[in-house]
Amino acid sequence: MKTNYNIDENGYYGTFGGAFIPEMLYPNVEELRQNYLKITSESSFQKEFLALLKEYVGRPTPLYFAKRLSEKYDTKIYLKREDLCHTGAHKINNTIGQILVAKRLGKTRIIAETGAGQHGVATATVCALMGLQCIVYMGEIDIQRQSPNVARMKMLGAEVRPVLSGSKTLKDATNEAIRDWINHPQNTHYIIGSVVGPHPYPDMVSRFQSVISEEIKAQLLEKEATENPNYIIACVGGGSNAAGAFYHFLNEEHVHLIAVEAAGKGVGSGESAATSILGKIGIIHGSKTLLMQTSDGQITEPYSISAGLDYPGVGPLHSHLFETQRAEFIAITDDEAMLSGIELSKMEGIIPAIETAHALAALDKKQFQSSDIVVINLSGRGDKDLNTYIDYFKL
Repeated sequence: MKTNYNIDENGYYGTFGGAFIPEMLYPNVEELRQNYLKITSESSFQKEFLALLKEYVGRPTPLYFAKRLSEKYDTKIYLKREDLCHTGAHKINNTIGQILVAKRLGKTRIIAETGAGQHGVATATVCALMGLQCIVYMGEIDIQRQSPNVARMKMLGAEVRPVLSGSKTLKDATNEAIRDWINHPQNTHYIIGSVVGPHPYPDMVSRFQSVISEEIKAQLLEKEATENPNYIIACVGGGSNAAGAFYHFLNEEHVHLIAVEAAGKGVGSGESAATSILGKIGIIHGSKTLLMQTSDGQITEPYSISAGLDYPGVGPLHSHLFETQRAEFIAITDDEAMLSGIELSKMEGIIPAIETAHALAALDKKQFQSSDIVVINLSGRGDKDLNTYIDYFKL
């Protein structure tokens, strides 16, 4: 039987997914589940969504042939330039979609979690655009290492609430956002920034991000006379940019999907976020997925130099892709990522986000044919990470 990589009617990708939520959240999640497909398929929604993607976000983003990088690796490397989106990353594709859904559900207050700050900025941006109240939860450690994005969120009118519990990073920010949602069920919509959380979030976010792979197909047809590359490479924390880049290729079995995780200081170092290698099946933030945990089920603190990849789990779609071996998972250390980030900067004049630099580092882990078409999803720009680059390379 052919494996299905799309979500089923119960909100599962294979054995992963579902909605494991407290009773207090059930009405919110159920309201969303019952309405998201109906709302997003309406012609008025599609018209507004596509107009905003074009005129506000700046889509389609270019598919750029990286000439010098291609010469070095003796293959054809294209970069999908999500770093050129308004706000500097792919995150806004999803927040535009979700704010339109929230408005149609009559919600007036928006909450979000953020790690690297890109999703927080993207949420604050669309709330400013639509005139809605915005509260962003962010771990205290992430606030310190992503201070430019904190300033941007505040300039956009959002309230940034520091999270002081746990590891004071993305996982804990998500916990606080869920607590807020439980306490404000009537007027609040929670814009989750990745393909994580209870059904329907993984599917809804994947659909909004699928514009990435839709454009890749059309752009490759124009440039290479084929819709399908040999490889698609994307970094994975929760996994929204990868879900978007993979979406229209999931059932194209001859397209190799490569998901790149953060190995941190090494997979066996105790300071890592390589969920596919270190994770076991568990429940986190409302879904059944692969999760880094102790033998008695306590969540293990993840680590990565990249604030957007240090999540202890991975979205259920990616867990399914890993289990079925539809996608190859590669773990990249801090050092490998940082060197790849500086390499792209010097070879192509593009400073990538450190998350994206992990995906670029996968080039050194694979052997490509000279005729291969390799697409790397350049998920974000490196402005937000300049302090980390400066500290690491003593610039």
